[in-house]
Amino acid sequence: MGYSWKRAAGVLMPISSLFSPYGIGTLGDAAYDFAEWLVRAGQTYWQVLPVGPTGLGDSPYQSFSAFAGNPYFIDLDTLIKEGLIEKKDVKGIKWGITDDATDYGLIYMNRFKVLKKAYSSSSHKNTSKYTKFCKEQAFWLEDYALFMALKEHFDNRSWLDWDKDIRFREKAAIDRYKKLLKDDIDFWKFCQYKFYEQWRALKKYVNGLGISIIGDIPLYMSLDSADVWANNHLFKMNEERRPTHVAGVPPDCFSEDGQLWGNPIYDWEKMKEEDYGWWRRRIEACEQLYDIIRIDHFIGIVRYYEIRAGRKDAKIGRWRKGPGAELTNLIQEISKDSGIIAEDLGVIVPKVRKLIDRMGWPGMKILEFAFDGNADNEYLPHNYSCSNYVLYGGTHDNDTIRGYVDKLSDKELKQIYAYLNVTSVEDIPSAMIRCGYASTATTAIFQMQDILGLGTNARMNEPATVGRNWRWRLTKEQFKQADARWLKKLAATYGR
Repeated sequence: MGYSWKRAAGVLMPISSLFSPYGIGTLGDAAYDFAEWLVRAGQTYWQVLPVGPTGLGDSPYQSFSAFAGNPYFIDLDTLIKEGLIEKKDVKGIKWGITDDATDYGLIYMNRFKVLKKAYSSSSHKNTSKYTKFCKEQAFWLEDYALFMALKEHFDNRSWLDWDKDIRFREKAAIDRYKKLLKDDIDFWKFCQYKFYEQWRALKKYVNGLGISIIGDIPLYMSLDSADVWANNHLFKMNEERRPTHVAGVPPDCFSEDGQLWGNPIYDWEKMKEEDYGWWRRRIEACEQLYDIIRIDHFIGIVRYYEIRAGRKDAKIGRWRKGPGAELTNLIQEISKDSGIIAEDLGVIVPKVRKLIDRMGWPGMKILEFAFDGNADNEYLPHNYSCSNYVLYGGTHDNDTIRGYVDKLSDKELKQIYAYLNVTSVEDIPSAMIRCGYASTATTAIFQMQDILGLGTNARMNEPATVGRNWRWRLTKEQFKQADARWLKKLAATYGR
C-alpha cells in the first residue's frame, strides 16, 4: 500500500547535534528528552542525517559503510549503567573545546579507548542476542569489521593504499588478516551490536510517542568504504581497482567550478545483472532503521554527472542515463510501508519530475530558494502546484535562516518583508516557519537552529568546503529555551 502521508510538521535535528557531556550527541538521555520535546511541540517527524560512521572530513554523507552505525553515537552513560565501563573511565577526558561544537579530532582520539574498555568487559560473545545479530547482519558486518580492523592495521590509510594482496581481496590475504586481527574484528562487531541495540531501543520509544524518524540515504558511497572495497565490481573501477570516473555536479550559480564529490560511480549494468542485490539489501537495512527514507540527490537515479578521475574540478564531465524506474520500483517494493522522500533539488529535467510523479513520492521545496525578487519563483508557497511536497526552511546544506537573511541585499529583504509581513530581520526566522506551516505542502520541516533563530555560526554544512562542517551542537541552555508551546500552537493553527 505504501506510506500514508498526512498534513504534519517535523524538526531536522542530527543525532550528532544533541547535547551530551561527551563531545557529541548520542543515543542516550538527550535523545529521549528531545523526542519528548517533539511531542510537546506538536511535531510528527524527527529527521536525522545519515547515522553511519564518518570518515575523512567528518561528513555523514561520506561514510565507511552503507549499513553500519556511527560508534560515536553509542551512549557512554548507558554503558556505565550496564557495568561495561566505570564513571572514572570517562571523567578527566577532554571531549571537546566548547559545548556548541563537536571536535572530531578529540572524539577520534578518545572515544575508541573507552569503547575498547567496554568491549573487554563485555560478555556479549556468549549471548544468543549477539549471535543472532551477527548472523542476521553477516552480509555486511563481516566485511565492515575486517575493513575497519585493516584500516587500523594500515595506519588509517585508504584501502587504495593497502598492500596489493588485501586490496585485491585475495583469499589467502583475507584468511591471514582474519586470523591476525581477530580481536580487532570482534571489537568492531561489538560496536555495531551496541549501536543497533541502542538505536532500536530509541526508535521503539520514539515511535511509541507517535513520532516517526526520517533518515537520509546518500545516493553514492564513499570511495574509502567497506562497500566499495568488498563490492569493487559494482563500481566503475579499472584493473588496479581505482575509480575511472567519480561523481559530482557541474558549475552553477552556487559554484563556478561545480562540485567534485569524488565518490565512485556505480556500474549500473553490473548492478542490473545481479538484480540490484546490493541495493535491495541497502533499502532493507534502511527500512529497519527509519520510518521514512529521504533519498539524497534523487536526480542521480534518473541521470547522473560523471567526471573522469584525476580532474581537479567538475567543469568537464558528462551526463549519463541512470537506472530510473528499475531502481525506484525496487525501492518501493522493498521499503514496504516506509515513506520515501525524493530530494529533487538541482537541475530538474522533465524525466525526473515524471518519475517522481509516477512513484507518488513527495519532492522538496526550500524557502531559502524562494526570495529572488521573482513572484513566479517555484519555491514561493503560492506557486506550489500540489500539496505533495516536504517544505524546508533550509536543509543541512543551507545557511540558517538568520544567517541567510543577514547576507541578503536590500532588494531581497524588501521582498521578504512584504511576503512575510514583517519589518525586521529578527522576525524573519519565526515568520518563515509560520509561512511554511501555513503552506499547502503536506509536510513542513525546519532545522532546530532555525526554531531557535540562530545565526550562521550554527550552520551545519557549506558544500564544497572542508574543515568546519558537521560540528554544530545544541546546548542544554538552548534546549531549555526552545519554545515547544509556540510550535504546538502553530501546528494546531495550520492543521499539522
